[in-house]
Parts: sequence; C-alpha cells; structure tokens
Amino acid sequence: MGMNVTFWGVRGSIATPSPDHMKYGGNTSCVEVNVNNRVIILDAGTGVRLLGECLMRRNQKDYLFLQSHTHWDHINGFPFFCPIYRDDVNIKVMAGHLSELGGIKKVLSSQMCQPTFPVPFSELAANLSFEDFKSGDSFSLGDGIHVRTAPMKHPDGGTGYRIECEGQSVCYITDTEHVIGHPDQDILELIEGADLVIYDSTYTDEEYPQFKGWGHSTWQEGVRLCKAANVGQLAIFHHDPAHDDEFMDQVAKDAFKAWPNAFVAREGMSMEVGAETYPDKVSLAR
Repeated sequence: MGMNVTFWGVRGSIATPSPDHMKYGGNTSCVEVNVNNRVIILDAGTGVRLLGECLMRRNQKDYLFLQSHTHWDHINGFPFFCPIYRDDVNIKVMAGHLSELGGIKKVLSSQMCQPTFPVPFSELAANLSFEDFKSGDSFSLGDGIHVRTAPMKHPDGGTGYRIECEGQSVCYITDTEHVIGHPDQDILELIEGADLVIYDSTYTDEEYPQFKGWGHSTWQEGVRLCKAANVGQLAIFHHDPAHDDEFMDQVAKDAFKAWPNAFVAREGMSMEVGAETYPDKVSLAR
C-alpha cells in the first residue's frame, strides 16, 4: 500500500553507457510510480526496457504511461518495452501536448516505421489505448488516484504531472526552462506541498547561460522552487550526458549543503513517498 517511486532512467538527451556514468546511471528518463499496486510509468526513455523485464517478472499486466513530451530520449525505449509484445497485457498511454499534432499514438508509431525500426507498430500484441489531453487538465485514474498537470516551457511543448493519492503526492517536472529571477508560477502551483518533486536539473546555475533557450533548468532553481512551495523532498533528475559520476558527486554535495532535502536521483533508486527516505536510506530496485 502507499506510494513508491523507482528511478529506471535518470539521464537526459542521450543514453550514456560509459564507465564514468555507472554510479548514477546512463539510461534516459523513466520513472515508475507504484500507487496501491497500480503501475504508472513516467516517460519511456531507455530505462523502460529494464522496467518492462521487471514488470513481467512481477506478472503485472496493466500499466499507464504519462508522457512529459516526445523527444527521442523520452520515447526511444518504448519499442524495447517487452510487455507491448504480450497479448495478455493492457497498456494506456497519455500525453498533454500533441492534440493538435496528430496525437501520442501517431508519434509512438512513427518511430517504429521502416527503415528506422524493423518491427512495425501494427505487430504489437498488447491491448494498447491512447488518450490526448491538454496540459493544465486534471483527471482521475480511479482507486483514489488523482492527476493534475501543467504546461512546461520546452521546445515542442511538454507536461508536468502531480500524482496524488490518500494524502501523498509526487510531482514530475522535467524538460522545462526557467527565467532567472522569475519563478514559474505554473510549477509553483502544481508542486505546492508535494512530498516529492522530481525536477529537470540538467545544468547548474553556472552552466545555464550558455544553454539558454535549450529548454532545461538547474538543480539550484529546483531547490528555490521546492523551498518556496513547501515541498518535502527534491530529486535532482535528467542529468546532462556530459556530467559524469565525479561531476554528479559534487552536485550531490553542493545540493545537500544548499538544502538537505535535495538529493541526486540514481538509476535503480527506489523510495517510499512521504517517508524519511534520504539518499543513505534508499534501496536499489531489483
């Protein structure tokens, strides 16, 4: 029972299968939120492959994907998510930024077209359904699970999510860019009082000026937002491919000094939402 979060991919932009990225992980964005045994998957980056294998071992048959957006690093694991090839599995995919561009089904199927992928989308065996909404909408998933959304400032658009159930809440705020000195009011409203916020921390404040306009934020901005919104914990997420383990170790130290409730997300990290789960108390997913 309760809400549990597992990080299956924490890297941004492109996977980094390098010896210098082993500690924090090289797979791209994929986070599992387990709410009273309901599986919600936030993004289908390369980390979703390992999640799919784990779900099959658990004999889990029903999943919901909530897509932040559909740049490659957030969807290119979908064709390798083994449950989509099982006819006894039910999968629903939702997105909030594609209603005027043909919808989420069109985007996911297009990346599985020849000559770029050998298995056509039409060959998938799972019971797949797709739903497009508008960023800013709220909806219920049943079983007391409620989802609120907000638009993100990112090229081609994006959606931030707040998942709530029985007084617990986790927010997924990735691939969004801030304006220096002007906190994003949409984000502040969405994350207010949340137990855990997973935030786009691609850059540091020192790096940000050279990447202005690329659609990403910093861990320092994440700290500022979370402190202003009375958030319980901040997960520093969507690590830049150029940031190796040594760099991320320093980010972890600096972030802890800035705000002890901030920690760097690592691939395989699993934590109970709302509990006293700091980096030295997490368990790694099996």
